[in-house]
Amino acid sequence: MAVDREQFKQLLKDKGLKVTTQRLLVLEALAACPDRHLAAEEIYEMVKADYPEIGLATVYRTIQILLELHLIDRINLDDGFVRYEIGNVGMGTAKHHHHHLICMNCGKVNSFEDDLLEELEEKITRTTGFHVIDHEVKLYGYCAECGGKID
Repeated sequence: MAVDREQFKQLLKDKGLKVTTQRLLVLEALAACPDRHLAAEEIYEMVKADYPEIGLATVYRTIQILLELHLIDRINLDDGFVRYEIGNVGMGTAKHHHHHLICMNCGKVNSFEDDLLEELEEKITRTTGFHVIDHEVKLYGYCAECGGKID
């Protein structure tokens, strides 16, 4: 997702929130790494390089605001860290998340964009009346570099 700085500023204003340099920098740090899954501390280090005055608590508060605005996603890759990535939500237009392929040997995480669950979701809605809003899929196995090695 490309970050539209002006649209983000307007969204903050519409929600009654202040537009701050720190909020802009945190969102831009995540947008600059669309294929990475960053822990709050990693986001902090990235922003701190350009804005040394920022504190870790400010980064955590900003992450919470971005989550509430559905601009970023929280993911758990079972590595002991809560990680964040730029969302697949384009300023209010919902779209399913991508899925994650996690190598059990080296720990590498790849994103997989194809959404193969739409038919299942439609069937669930038809048969149960339950409307699926979102889902999360993590597939565990061995990446190509590990060649299916089991240690």
